[in-house]
Amino acid sequence: MLLEQAYNQVLDNLSTAVFLVAPDLTIVHFNPAAEMLLKVSAKRLDSGRFDKLFIEVDNTLLNEFVPILEAGHTYTQRESELVLINGDHILVDCTVSRVLIDQTSLLLVEMQQKDRLLRISREEQLHENQETAKILVRGLAHEIKNPLGGIRGAAQLLDSELQEADLHEYTQVIIDEADRLRSLVDRMLGTNKALNISQLNIHEILERVCALIDAESGKQVRIIKDYDPSIPELKGDKSQLIQGFLNIAKNALEALAGQMAQGEPATLTFRTRTLRQFTIGHTRHKLVARIEVQDNGPGIPRDLLQSIFYPMISGRAEGSGLGLSITQSIFTKHDGLVECESRPGATNFIVYLPLELSA
Repeated sequence: MLLEQAYNQVLDNLSTAVFLVAPDLTIVHFNPAAEMLLKVSAKRLDSGRFDKLFIEVDNTLLNEFVPILEAGHTYTQRESELVLINGDHILVDCTVSRVLIDQTSLLLVEMQQKDRLLRISREEQLHENQETAKILVRGLAHEIKNPLGGIRGAAQLLDSELQEADLHEYTQVIIDEADRLRSLVDRMLGTNKALNISQLNIHEILERVCALIDAESGKQVRIIKDYDPSIPELKGDKSQLIQGFLNIAKNALEALAGQMAQGEPATLTFRTRTLRQFTIGHTRHKLVARIEVQDNGPGIPRDLLQSIFYPMISGRAEGSGLGLSITQSIFTKHDGLVECESRPGATNFIVYLPLELSA
């Protein structure tokens, strides 16, 4: 009995999702990692059918179950995409083998989520690229701002010497354009203001953003709020977090403009959840808030998706390409992260914010 308890304790503490499945695909046993991976309750898993846990599952995997039970070999499927019952897509490495328990052959199914490993790798690459971009932008800003100051000063001196009134218009154009370029460079550099930290309710921030978007869209966008009211307060700068989420929501609103113009349904969804033992960068946090801002617009082109957070990158001809770069900077200063997943009809910006901010 003690040995069985020890085995169960080892199984329950594995980070790999493990299922014991009967030949009729009934789930005999599972560990907490399986609940977390599939985002379902223990009640649903207990005695349920393995194939009913997914909306879509690769039939190649299921077709191997009978040969494994008969021959006892092990089968591994790499980077298999599964669609969960809540609609989420996950990428897993799946290994299936036969085990004999009380003279009964069962299937041991192990699932190792790849999304998280790929996300961490992608995040590290993104962070490196952003740091490189920041160094480049700072150097470029320095080289631009110095001559701009000289051009503006010379234009002001010239303006004071001109006798003809109609010529002042030209010097004013030079001054105005120099100011515009300086403002653009300052926005590229982002804000250097220190965070004004306070205890915040993330839903108060999202409600403010929803109200602003509702007013700006003229109530043409259907706003869905899917909140988890149990999320505890976090520490952060209220005004900067509002700006960060507002930048994302405004991007979504611009993506939905075509649909609204044609009278088609335009939807913006705000969703909040918590994640436990979640890694951001090189830090593992006990509890993290996951905030999603999702629109049903046309989606972001695949070749643009990997670079949308870089300065001066925009999918719109009239866009400055600074909004999402500033947004990433805001959440990075809060020890958080923002990612984007997009396909036609579903563009989802996902923000991760730790519920304990490091000093």
